[in-house]
Amino acid sequence: MPDFQQKGLPLATPPPQQPSRLAVPGAKYIIAVASGKGGVGKSTVAVNFAVALAQTGAKVGLLDADIYGPNVPMMTGTEGKQLAGAPSGKIAPIEKYGLKIVSIGFVNQGDTAVIWRGPLVGRMIQQFLTDVEWGELDYLIVDMPPGTGDAQLTLSQSVALAGAVIVTTPQDVALSDAKKGINMFRKVEVPVLGLIENMSYFACPHCGERTEIFSHGGGKAAAEKFGVPFLGEVPLDIRIREGGDQGEPVVAQKADSPVKEAFRQIAARLAEQISAANAEDEKGMTILGKVFKFS
Repeated sequence: MPDFQQKGLPLATPPPQQPSRLAVPGAKYIIAVASGKGGVGKSTVAVNFAVALAQTGAKVGLLDADIYGPNVPMMTGTEGKQLAGAPSGKIAPIEKYGLKIVSIGFVNQGDTAVIWRGPLVGRMIQQFLTDVEWGELDYLIVDMPPGTGDAQLTLSQSVALAGAVIVTTPQDVALSDAKKGINMFRKVEVPVLGLIENMSYFACPHCGERTEIFSHGGGKAAAEKFGVPFLGEVPLDIRIREGGDQGEPVVAQKADSPVKEAFRQIAARLAEQISAANAEDEKGMTILGKVFKFS
């Protein structure tokens, strides 16, 4: 378990290196999906590009670490499912759309609120990482709660993350918080694999006219300013909302669409970033792998 006294470390200076960061047995790459603020569609993005990765043949796990607002069960059509024990004695994840899924929503069902302090949230996230029978995974996607609080620090400081992906929308208020998220991960020495601009624009399905409701291009500009990869933009599309409400992610729907292709391209670029980072580590070009590498 992590030393929870570390949560009080000032973020003016990076916390000390923790060579004992946990690896999840069988998981090659653990990727945190984060946002500086709520309401930017972080969970929607996490679910859809996780499905997109699985569609390439990769073995993918999805951990819903948003303890206070777990939306992954609804978005994947797994509401009402309950976690059970695996033959190994660990927790067996729920499987759907090629994903192995774990969420507090499978334990605390209905409208009951989770009213926990930070340390309890951190322990729950760690238990889901270490006490679940994930099996062999190419990617374990962790849908984080919004912000830069205890849950993010616990994961960043105690788990062997391959990196983090930041989700934002184009307007300045969201970008301001996204920049804080990038800085937080850098201060705890977790590489930022890229930034995604969600709700980038709206294309009218009737006339095709494009409207930039929340402005446009801010995500790409922020990525360039902070020197992180820009993984792509996702438009506002009613199919995303309908898919999330009905438990059928847009990437899993039969019909092709621009938004489906957008998520697939994001997944491809993310896989490229991870492969490139891993290749650099194997050549000895960076020291990040010595901290975050796991088999």
